[in-house]
Amino acid sequence: MSEPTNAVVIGVGSMGRHHARVYSELPEVNLVGIHDVDEANAAEVARNHGTQAVDMQTAIRAADVASIAVPTPYHYETAKQCIDGGVDVLVEKPFVADPDEGVELISRAENAGVTIQVGHIERFNPAIRTLSEIVSELDIIAIDAQRLGPPPEGRAVDVSAVMDLMIHDIDVLLSLVDDDISSVAAVGTRDNRYASASIEFDGGVVAGLTASRVTQEKVRKLSITAAECRVNVDYTNQSVEIHRHSMPEYIEDNGDLRYRHESIIERPTVENGEPLKNELRSFVRSAKNGSTPVVTGEDGLRVLEVAREIDGLASGPKEREVHLG
Repeated sequence: MSEPTNAVVIGVGSMGRHHARVYSELPEVNLVGIHDVDEANAAEVARNHGTQAVDMQTAIRAADVASIAVPTPYHYETAKQCIDGGVDVLVEKPFVADPDEGVELISRAENAGVTIQVGHIERFNPAIRTLSEIVSELDIIAIDAQRLGPPPEGRAVDVSAVMDLMIHDIDVLLSLVDDDISSVAAVGTRDNRYASASIEFDGGVVAGLTASRVTQEKVRKLSITAAECRVNVDYTNQSVEIHRHSMPEYIEDNGDLRYRHESIIERPTVENGEPLKNELRSFVRSAKNGSTPVVTGEDGLRVLEVAREIDGLASGPKEREVHLG
C-alpha cells in the first residue's frame, strides 16, 4: 500500500474546522498539523483531531498537501508560501481577492510542479455529479439557480451574497455550459445581500442566478430547461428529478369532460456522500498522482472574474425611474 499523504489545515474558522475533521477521517491521509493566527483556536482544533498546532514554516515542512481556509485577502500570500515550499494546495473559494494574484499563483505552481485546486465544493455534491452525467445528452435552453437563506448563526459575513453564495452557482454553471459568455446583467439591493444576475452564452443558453442572505428560508436549487426535458436539482436533499414530456388528453368521467396532463418523472440514483469528503479525497488523489484536479486554478480564476463582474453591476447605478399609466 502507498504511504498516507501528510496534510495540514491553515486557517480553522468555520470552514477550516470541517477540513480538519474530514482529513482526520480519511484513511489515506495523516493530519499532521493545524495552523491559525489564533493559537488557542489552532490548539483546540488540533486536540480534537489528534494532531498538533504548528507555526507556518513547520506546517509547510511537514505537509504534502495543505487546505488554505484563511480569509480571502490572505489566500495569495499563504498559497505562495506553500507553493514555494513544494506543497500542493486546495484554496477555499473565492480563489483570491485579486485576479492578478491568481494568475501569478497559477504560473508559480506550474513552475514548481505543484497542484492547485480551488474549493468549489458543489462540484462534489452527489446531485451535481449525477447531473454532469446527464447534461451531455441534453439540448440546454436555460439554467436557473437559487441560493437563498438567512445569515448563518455564529459566522460574520462581510461580503456580498454574490461572492459568498452565488459564486457556487457560477462555478456549476460554467462547468455545465462549455461556451463563452456573451453578456451579463445584474441587480442588487441591501448592499448586495440580495442579488440577481442574467447571463447569456455565445451558443444561446441563458441563465438566471439569484442569491440572498436576507431570505427567511434556506433554498439551494438548480433547474435546467432543455428541449427534451426539465431537470430539477436540490443540493440540500442531494436529489435529481427529470420531467419528461407527456401528451395532454381529454377524458370523459361520468359524462363530464376533463383535461389531464400527467408528468413523467424520472429520479436517477444519486449516491449519498458528504461533498467536502468527496472534494478532499479528490484533491489528495490529484496531488498524489499529479493529475488535473476537478476544479483547477484556471477554473477558480474564471469564476472569480464573472462573480466580480456581477457584483459590480449589481452595486452600480440603477436604471432610471419609469412611470407607467
